[in-house]
Amino acid sequence: MLRPLLVVFFMAVSTMARAIAPIPPIMPPRLVVPRAQTPVRLQCLHINAEISGGLAQTTVEMVFYNPNAVQLEGELQFPLLPGQRVTAFALDIDGALRPAVPVEKAKGRMIFEEVERRRIDPALLEVTQGNNFKLRVYPIPPGGTRTVQLKYAESLARNEGQRLYRLPLAYGEAIAEFDLALTVHGATSPPQPRGALGGMQFERQQDGYRARVAKSAYRADGTLELALAASAQPQTFVQEFDGDTYFLSEIAVGGDSAPQVRMSPAVLGLLWDSSGSGAQRQTDAELAVLDHYFKAVPNVEVRLIRLRDRAEASQRFRIVNGNWSALRTALAATAYDGASALGAWKPEADINEYLLVSDGLSNYGDAPFPTLAKAQRLYALNSALVSDSGRLAALAERNGGRLVQLQANQPEQAAQALLADTLRLSDIAANGAKDISVESHEPQDGVLRIAGRLMQPSAELTLTLTQQGKSRTVTLPVNAGAPYHPLAAGMWAGYRLQALEADYELKRGEIRRLGQRFGIPTRETSLLVLDRLEDYVRYDIEPPAAYKEAYAQLRQNRLESQRRITIQHTDQIVREFEQKVAWWEKSYPKSGLPKQSDFKATGEVSADAAPESIRAARSAYAPPAPAPMPLAAPALSYGRTDAQRAETTAKPKAVPVGEANTASIQLKKWSPNEPYRARMKSAKAADLYAIYLDEKPNYTNSSAFFLDSADMLIEQGQRDLALRVLSNLAEMNLENRQVLRILGYRLLQAGEPALAIPVFQQVLRLAEEEPQSYRDLGLAYAAAGQVQPAVDQLAEVLNRPWDGRFAEIELVTLAELNAIVAKATVKPDTSRIDRRLLRNLPLALRAVLTWDADNTDIDLWVTDPNGEKCYYANRYTYQGGRMSRDFTGGYGPEEFSLRVAKPGKYRVEVNSFGHRQQIVAGATTVQLRLSTGFGTPKQRDQMVTLRLRDTGSTVLVGEFEVN
Repeated sequence: MLRPLLVVFFMAVSTMARAIAPIPPIMPPRLVVPRAQTPVRLQCLHINAEISGGLAQTTVEMVFYNPNAVQLEGELQFPLLPGQRVTAFALDIDGALRPAVPVEKAKGRMIFEEVERRRIDPALLEVTQGNNFKLRVYPIPPGGTRTVQLKYAESLARNEGQRLYRLPLAYGEAIAEFDLALTVHGATSPPQPRGALGGMQFERQQDGYRARVAKSAYRADGTLELALAASAQPQTFVQEFDGDTYFLSEIAVGGDSAPQVRMSPAVLGLLWDSSGSGAQRQTDAELAVLDHYFKAVPNVEVRLIRLRDRAEASQRFRIVNGNWSALRTALAATAYDGASALGAWKPEADINEYLLVSDGLSNYGDAPFPTLAKAQRLYALNSALVSDSGRLAALAERNGGRLVQLQANQPEQAAQALLADTLRLSDIAANGAKDISVESHEPQDGVLRIAGRLMQPSAELTLTLTQQGKSRTVTLPVNAGAPYHPLAAGMWAGYRLQALEADYELKRGEIRRLGQRFGIPTRETSLLVLDRLEDYVRYDIEPPAAYKEAYAQLRQNRLESQRRITIQHTDQIVREFEQKVAWWEKSYPKSGLPKQSDFKATGEVSADAAPESIRAARSAYAPPAPAPMPLAAPALSYGRTDAQRAETTAKPKAVPVGEANTASIQLKKWSPNEPYRARMKSAKAADLYAIYLDEKPNYTNSSAFFLDSADMLIEQGQRDLALRVLSNLAEMNLENRQVLRILGYRLLQAGEPALAIPVFQQVLRLAEEEPQSYRDLGLAYAAAGQVQPAVDQLAEVLNRPWDGRFAEIELVTLAELNAIVAKATVKPDTSRIDRRLLRNLPLALRAVLTWDADNTDIDLWVTDPNGEKCYYANRYTYQGGRMSRDFTGGYGPEEFSLRVAKPGKYRVEVNSFGHRQQIVAGATTVQLRLSTGFGTPKQRDQMVTLRLRDTGSTVLVGEFEVN
């Protein structure tokens, strides 16, 4: 049986300015197998293309043969042109092609990583740079084959009354079995082939033309191009999909005529993306574009707004007779630094037009991109290879402008595209149809493509076209009896998804629904292929249609099992909480440790005894495990008097927390021994940021560098610059939850919970399967004073059964939830939490350790004034210290608790025990939160971030001083 195969990939739909973007060369899919002694061969290649109107769907089926005596893994790499999109994917399993199904992106990632942890190698299909994809194919059996099928759709470019279909065939090897079928529906004249297979013949069929080529031992080469006659008449196609009738209409509107020059703005808002990723843009080419731009617009006021982690105050420049040297100097001197918060600015009413120069990557904060006034326009210029062109195009389209993709050697054409006043679809009125979406508001190659959903058998669209301030209307009838097209519904979904890119943060739900309904890979959805039906049931994923009946029966059985597991999970937490309450209620001696001669009498051993001896001896001081409590037992909850509580538990006399003693926290200053630190430490405060910028190119992938630099800037009182430097972590490795967790923790440490919340929201989207994601977000909400959202997120940790490697995280979270509720001025809704778990357990001292690296074992050690160390092998100390269970599977938390503290010093240390993965940036970043008076109005917290490089290393983090 094959191993589970996971397909996770992302797709950005982009709009290109075709006038300045030459048609790039295209390459066919290629399989790379680095470990093969003898190359894996493409044994069979079957291609089928269906062309109808201006749309084409191509199916490529490849059979790979492994001549080696060992099992191999390959990576299938295939680029797609702008405007092409994947519509389906399938792999052979048990001798048949099994299609992929859509799944939520976070869920797909969770399954992928869980499969990896089970040491079952998955197959991963992902987008790399631009519109390039790669697919891991495993296993390719020795002497055996694997079959991969890909489907993609595209709109065909139009020029001089013809449409062009291109098919890459440069596979570079002889193919034992080659088969190509091309069908052109609705054509009145045969296609004209050229390039590879240019001599192929098309035969007339009932609704068009068809050609087929079958060859043996064929060495495919070059690119096949088909020139197709393009109808000058409007064309409409329909498709029934999921109970709805979708239509797709194409109408030629004469957009091939030369564009006019539009009216120049009097005031131009220049939004210059100055974030760290801006350094990857072709800024020299961008400045060259502006040089041509200001020759055409010689007199204009420019307001420069730099966008980073936050928008900077605008700077004014007056361009007179095309002289923009002052502005050019300012732009050329830009220091690209910080994260990208593209929505963190406010439009100014007297600005006529905005020009956004950016790669479109917005990764910081939660501010949506502003909506401009009706009379204002937004144009976007992108020169970066790695970019979010879909977002840029959608933003420009929504605000009356366009995206211009800059070719470095064509700055003049880019400037012309920015200044051109082309024909534009300014309004659509629909009668009998709704949910209207368009490919672009500007005709692509003279054609507008419009899609929607029919509500009546016949509908009518009224299009308003505008150019040079003049408008005209065009009426387009749409009929449910129009010819069928298998891409009509999918193209509508693609157009709708493209428009939603402008408000991605606000429209994530709709994007996810569209991706799942239409099987489209999006920011929120992935495509998944699993080996066994049981795996679809296990992860609650709707399988391909052929398996749905058997899936339904298995799923019903699993739902019943899950209900039992959930009840058992809650009961288990209650039992563990009761044991913690028993520990909290117990009185512990505050004297020194017993003498050696008293060990047998007390059950105690010396602090440096072997762990096995310690675990045995501590049983005398650990709380007794309570008997399981029936579901109907009285609940422990807020608002009960001491007398009522005494009816169910015997409360010993104990000194109230926070009255008999006071505690302070001293943190050990973190001083890593790095070359850059000595230089920055000795610098004058005024030079510190400049030295940081000078050192930055050497440490672009080091989270440590940004953390250290931010710390030093904070020490010098340069808080805004420190936050900018810290925000670079969001740019280091997009969608890396470990790095984002570090950023969120450090923002909380800096007292910026409002900035930390969207960071942890992103982490939650990336890792919904990890309880730490909910806990981190809940604590960030609490730090921001948002009590109800905090309780809701923390409740998720309690109510879901988690993987066994997250043992006892519920008790740590429960302590925090109860403390938040107890201190809340207005009591939040706690109805989602079992009442037996609602009881605050205040503490004199508390320390909680978390870290960033998965599959890593970090330990918290606390040594009390008796010299006794509380840690994983000595969880209960003589004077009442308690350590949570050992976290060996990643992230933590580990928690030290002490209800009543003996006066003296408590050393807090962190030990790196080991790991089973390559750790981010060569070190594990740990976060420690120390609290005094925890769960009381006098609670005080301090946080510290540090890094552990070597396995076995121990770092003193700080001390509690109890008076």
